[in-house]
Amino acid sequence: MMRPIRTSKRALRRLLLEKQLLLRPSDEPARTEEELYQRVKAVIRQLECVQIDPVSAVRPNQHLTLAARIPGYEPRILNGMLRHNEVFEYLANAACVIPMEDYPMFEPVRQRLRERLQASIEAIRSVADGVIHKLENEGPLPAKAFQSEERVHGYWDNVNAKTKATSHALNLLMDAAEIRIVGREGNQRHFDVIRRCVPAELQHKAETIDPAEALDAMLRKYFRAYSVFEPSDPRLGWQRMNAAERRQAIERYVRAGEAVPVELDGVKQTYYVLAGDVGRLEAHQVGISEELDGDGESIRFLPPLDNLLWSRKRLEDLFEFEYRWEIYTPAVKRKYGYYAMPILAGDRLIGRMDPRLNSKEKHLSVQLLQIDPCIELTERLNESIQAELQTFARSHGAETVSIEHCARQH
Repeated sequence: MMRPIRTSKRALRRLLLEKQLLLRPSDEPARTEEELYQRVKAVIRQLECVQIDPVSAVRPNQHLTLAARIPGYEPRILNGMLRHNEVFEYLANAACVIPMEDYPMFEPVRQRLRERLQASIEAIRSVADGVIHKLENEGPLPAKAFQSEERVHGYWDNVNAKTKATSHALNLLMDAAEIRIVGREGNQRHFDVIRRCVPAELQHKAETIDPAEALDAMLRKYFRAYSVFEPSDPRLGWQRMNAAERRQAIERYVRAGEAVPVELDGVKQTYYVLAGDVGRLEAHQVGISEELDGDGESIRFLPPLDNLLWSRKRLEDLFEFEYRWEIYTPAVKRKYGYYAMPILAGDRLIGRMDPRLNSKEKHLSVQLLQIDPCIELTERLNESIQAELQTFARSHGAETVSIEHCARQH
């Protein structure tokens, strides 16, 4: 078991950014469609999963996350990967896109959800059976192919039954892993039955995997996805563990020499990294004195559910940056806007940008461009931000950009 490593916030956050593919300038755009496809696949594997969200102030979160790391990224690439069964959508950090080879390890999650949802499925059994029968005979099919006059209480209905019975059946069957999303066109999902869209060998492995082995694999996957982790996260391992169990889980890996505690000056919380990343952490500790202060480094705009932002506590401890997604905050109480995207400059989070894309007019309107008052906004840094705004706009189909309001105050 390795002794705790003492390091700086900057060295640890640079390791995190490196593992998240956000530290170095982006590669040159891919030269062919196949090269772009393979690059997207490699990034998803490196990140372990990418969170899905339908909100589309510019594009949905999964596409913005990938675009922040892959020049020339296009949503059609991810949609193609869904169709070709290279990835699947399921619950990890939340609803996520996950490499298909990881399908077996999620069997305990699927089993838990099947048991929890069984009564709800039985309540609309005839509708659910009709959905499966139609997919078996005609699939894959878009959600709009299923029509129903019956309204039921869906996942998001608070008082009145507003959800189409077929829509609710699709959601229940998807979470119970009887069907799978195999493509998206905008917010329209396409479905097919599992037996036809998950490779047979992976289905067999899922059916025979030992639950303890699966849960261990998920915990390791979580560690790789987070890179810098700590036990207070209730989603640790993407499985149900109380606080004591989370601490014990990490300690097992520390005792085995697979995880290493990291102590930071000015931070009470002990963080952990995988033993295989210690060398990179030490290299960052040695090399930071030779690095620029971020003034000349690359700018990236990160969506609210980007992998880097999954832990708000980690943001505050390592970046000294407070972030809250204000989409559910009443408009009059918002400080930065309902889709404010953190601005990453080199290894610093320096502010927020709240964009809206008008696809018809091909215009990107930045409702607020805010730089934290502790950041020195030099001419060079400002030029880099403005240039990246133009690049961001073009990459999402906008030909013009306007900034409605700039702010320096909190």
